[in-house]
Amino acid sequence: MDTLLIIDDEPMIRKLLSKIMQLEGYEVYQAADCTSALRELELRRPQVVVCDVFLPDGNGIDFIQKIKNKYPAIEVILLTAHGNISDGVKAIKNGAFDYITKGDDNNKIIPSFKSIIGLSESIQNTLQLAAKVATTDVPVLLTGETGTGKEVFAQAIHSGSLRREKPFLAVNCSAFSKDLLENELFGHKSGSFTGATKDKKGLFEEANHGTLFLDEVGEMSFELQAKLLRVLEEGEFYRIGDTRPTKIDVRIISATNRDLKKEIENNTFRQDLFFRLSVFQIMLPALRDRAEDIPALCYFMLEKSAAKIHKSITGITPECMSALKSYSWPGNIRELRNVMERGAIICESELTLEDLPIEMQNFITRKNKEKELSGFELAAMEKNHIKKVLQHTRGNKTEASRLMKIGLTTLYRKIEEYGIEL
Repeated sequence: MDTLLIIDDEPMIRKLLSKIMQLEGYEVYQAADCTSALRELELRRPQVVVCDVFLPDGNGIDFIQKIKNKYPAIEVILLTAHGNISDGVKAIKNGAFDYITKGDDNNKIIPSFKSIIGLSESIQNTLQLAAKVATTDVPVLLTGETGTGKEVFAQAIHSGSLRREKPFLAVNCSAFSKDLLENELFGHKSGSFTGATKDKKGLFEEANHGTLFLDEVGEMSFELQAKLLRVLEEGEFYRIGDTRPTKIDVRIISATNRDLKKEIENNTFRQDLFFRLSVFQIMLPALRDRAEDIPALCYFMLEKSAAKIHKSITGITPECMSALKSYSWPGNIRELRNVMERGAIICESELTLEDLPIEMQNFITRKNKEKELSGFELAAMEKNHIKKVLQHTRGNKTEASRLMKIGLTTLYRKIEEYGIEL
């Protein structure tokens, strides 16, 4: 197993990065300063070091030279909360493999499907499908409810492809009007309309040789769908106002929470475009269908949110975790992330039920009332009745069976079946 050393004086940052790296399959060690880091380097001999810039007993940029002089084979990634160009240049000159600002996307550290958290069968099956299609160039259509992480999957597919070194660009088709979206995607020629004072490249051109992610593609106008179909079939498009086509090589990943087959029936989505976009279709599971992943997701997001505000959080109470697992999560992963960010701000040291949004607390209250009502089921009523009769007879089973007019053998069976303790 590959080994990795994280050097940072903030315990929450070390803990968060350790979890990310462990999910990637690394054996992770930690150090809080340069002195302890040197001991770990001598003892562990890791393949990779992830080091903060500002340490209690030194500067990470200078410390790189010490590491590289003594252990030239070790790769060092430098992390900082306040990145600037001069520090980045110096870090690379000193031998750093990369220089990353804290708060950047984790995929800059680990561009891998393994950075997607979840061990449930549904998410693992989804990951396997995505990993298989990543190495190809075919269009991918991601479906599922809103908030299930479609853009994260699109980024992971791009990162697992041969285009990983080229651009990954994303656009939400529902955020633009028809004309604005056309301009955003295809660009325009100078003078093609009022205000078009110079040529403008569109996202297709900017993403050439890379990947373009079309989120909420079901919101695209019928007229614009025809132009998108041409890109997929011919590998070319026309800028607004241009008379010559522009050739491009772009992989398209699209996503929608709409039922595109129903949209086709309603004549709002082109059937030929659907077939071209959905060469490989992946449906992302709703969070409520992968409840066993909720604890890991909660801890990861809570610690990440706490680290951003430099706060130490010890955990989540069992009552709170039970509520989080039983909640329906209509907003899926996006809603969970918002709840954890809010919780990190308002909780003291441990996330409790009272730290959850009021609508979630109300949901749990309703669920508990429903459980109380289940006490009126026939089996529950029978169990309570037997317990009361046995209490009345002070545990005399023969007398209890006589009073209830049932056989003694039947009474013994029911005591065992209901787990009645005397």
